Amino acid sequence: MSRDNLRSQIIYISPPTDQDLRIDSEAEAELLSFPDTVRLLPMWNHNCYPMLVTNISIEEPRAIEYVCGDEEVPVLGLFPLKNREADVYNLKKEDFYPIGVVAKVIRVEERESETDPLKVAALGVKRVRMDDLYPEGPMVKISPIDEGEAFDESLMPLLAEAKRLFAETLMLTPGATPVNLYKLNLAMERQPSVVADLFMCSLPLNATVKAEYLAIENLKMRFHRLLEILTMEVANRKAGRAISARIENSMATRQKEMHLREQLKAIKEELGEGDDNDDLADLKKLLAEAELPEAARSEADRDLRRLKQTPASSAEYSHLRTYLECLADLPWNKSSQGETDLGKAREILDRDHLGLEKVKKRILEFLAVHKLTGNLKAPILCLTGPPGVGKTSLGRSLAEAMGREFYRISLGGLRDEAEIRGHRRTYVGANPGKIITGLRKVGVNNPVFLLDEIDKMGQSHQGDPASALLEALDPEQNDTFTDNYLDLPFDLSNVTFVLTANVVENIPGPLRDRLEIIEVTGYSVDEKIDIAKRHLWAKELGRAGLKAEEATIGAREIQDLIVGYTWEAGCRDLSRKLGALARDRAMAKAEGLERPLEVSASEIGDILGPPTRRPEDKREKEPRIGVVTGLAWTAGGGDIMFVEAVAMPGKGNLSLTGQLGDVMKESAQAALCHVRSRARDWFLRDGWFKENDVHIHLPHGAIPKDGPSAGVSLATAIVSLISGQKVRPDVAMTGEITLRGLVLPIGGVKEKLLAAKRAGLTTVLIPEGNLTEVQQLSPSVTQGLNVVAVATMDDVLERALMVPEGALECEAINALPIDDLGFAAWTAALKFREANLATKILPMDDTGRLNTCASQLSVA
Repeated sequence: MSRDNLRSQIIYISPPTDQDLRIDSEAEAELLSFPDTVRLLPMWNHNCYPMLVTNISIEEPRAIEYVCGDEEVPVLGLFPLKNREADVYNLKKEDFYPIGVVAKVIRVEERESETDPLKVAALGVKRVRMDDLYPEGPMVKISPIDEGEAFDESLMPLLAEAKRLFAETLMLTPGATPVNLYKLNLAMERQPSVVADLFMCSLPLNATVKAEYLAIENLKMRFHRLLEILTMEVANRKAGRAISARIENSMATRQKEMHLREQLKAIKEELGEGDDNDDLADLKKLLAEAELPEAARSEADRDLRRLKQTPASSAEYSHLRTYLECLADLPWNKSSQGETDLGKAREILDRDHLGLEKVKKRILEFLAVHKLTGNLKAPILCLTGPPGVGKTSLGRSLAEAMGREFYRISLGGLRDEAEIRGHRRTYVGANPGKIITGLRKVGVNNPVFLLDEIDKMGQSHQGDPASALLEALDPEQNDTFTDNYLDLPFDLSNVTFVLTANVVENIPGPLRDRLEIIEVTGYSVDEKIDIAKRHLWAKELGRAGLKAEEATIGAREIQDLIVGYTWEAGCRDLSRKLGALARDRAMAKAEGLERPLEVSASEIGDILGPPTRRPEDKREKEPRIGVVTGLAWTAGGGDIMFVEAVAMPGKGNLSLTGQLGDVMKESAQAALCHVRSRARDWFLRDGWFKENDVHIHLPHGAIPKDGPSAGVSLATAIVSLISGQKVRPDVAMTGEITLRGLVLPIGGVKEKLLAAKRAGLTTVLIPEGNLTEVQQLSPSVTQGLNVVAVATMDDVLERALMVPEGALECEAINALPIDDLGFAAWTAALKFREANLATKILPMDDTGRLNTCASQLSVA
């Protein structure tokens, strides 16, 4: 390159000084020459390119010493680092990008102190490759990169596009500096490679992008990369300008609104209309009429003053206004004036609910205490029972009997504590909890609140709703209930809380401890028939758009619906079936068809199809060995449950299947232990357990089963399996068993009896401890059932097992009716025969039955 051409191509990133021009004129020829080994200067944010004079700040002491040494024109190898945290005193070749620039220092600025970095102006000479690195110095061996022809016609379109994009970038940059315009002017008559490097060093890019660009050897590929970068910069600047424009327009609009509001405020003051607009005046009036307590009044006044000073367009204005409206709407001192009339309350409960005498009696006691004492600081009532038995409607009837407002809060699936206690006002979209929201809707502070499905609440990372309810339901502390949104105490002591649940065990212990559990049991068939005739049929006709006199249904047809199409403790499924019949009548009326007034049994079959739940399909039809009909309580009411036992070769191991819980597994172990301990008393074969394993299964394995009440069923199945005696198919049983063979009381007796009745069973064995409870049930529940109280497993086996006909060779036994041969009679006869007295007459009791007490066996 000639001296003139060299001077024309050198570009100063900043305008050159007199010293720079003097160096250019005196030592131009030497600037392009450099040795193959030069002093290494690591660079992080590399910004030096060939034929560009840039300012470099040097902090490393050894590099400063070299630049300030005796070298007339110090030569540096500028290579970008891959990692900014690299140790400059222990550098390796792998720490650098392979391509760098060899540069010569043409100006050194004086330092004010030795601790300041050294600032120099360096001229990039040429792109070079790092061949080797020597730690001493450190020095680096370099070799120049051949970039091809300096001028190529194919580069001209790329050069023109680069100049256009760079100019557009400057136009989109707010306040383009004179230095940037100076760079653009310099690029007009320069070589393409110099122009590309000039644009690249002028862009605010990160170190990695610049190092990757520097490492591109081919000039055309370098231009393509530059165009990509410039295109992205233009797009980013356009987007930034659009965002800035929107922000400026929004700010200008707000400033304009504020200015106009200030003018409006001044005009109103001149007209004597004050500084409150109509909305604020209305809000202030509502707050004054709300009779707020002192703490709430102070908070309302403070927020009202803040509201007046807040622009209506701001988010804070809407938050303050919503909060103040909530304070004004709450019934701080507003109560309903209903009086408690026990006679009227009894009429309402009897009108709306059939049966449930125990539940209605407890509600009337609750009302009587309230009438006499004037306060409701009594246990919170919790109605538990299967779905569809009237728990929710009992709460509504209670509110009507008390003459109070009724509000239902569904808690099923609730997992957030804030749903009960509200959100704090610091959150966007904050609202009060369900309790405060309910009070705001009913408008009085003494309603009846029904908290429905309380056993179906859950827990999550958002808190425990059940724990949040403790304060609200505790009569000793709910007079200062504090909602997070209100942040003020509110008196809930006048609220009557009624809770409902299906499974009591699912209610958390601390909450259950504050409740009085009232069990709402299922209905018998007769009760369901009465409910359907008095309530359900008329309601379904009304829903279908018919009048009560347009269609009737008899008790027999309703019974067919209950027995053949439903299997539930409540009446919801029955209501759906009646609704299907009513809709069919409505469709016939709409089509102009004539139908008989009364719904017939054949019409039921045509509409609903054949019966889906026949009792004879549910129960066992024939006696079987090892198959026992048990009774179970579920959240949907009572049901029958089969216990199946089989034997297989083994060593006395017990296998249990059917998705059984821990309690039921322990009951099975206790039953097996009791049977083995009584094997000799019951004349079970010696050595049976040494040769056989027992497998017990409870069908419907997808349904979890647990509880101790299957103990007697499990023991009976095992005894039947070992003795070979079949189990009576018309007998169902329930009861917990102990290791001594005692039968302990269980729960859910009514539901279990109803389940046995629905299944068409005739005899039910219950623990002797539950006999009093059975005697208190309605006769419609036990009608048609032979309920037998049992105290021990001997009593159970006596009534559940059948003795094979002809199994005993005894004249006295054979003379008795086969029905008299219970299990105890059989074992007694075996003992008698074992004493070689089989030809003698067996003792009889006063009723003519065989005396089953082995100790009384004697020769007549």
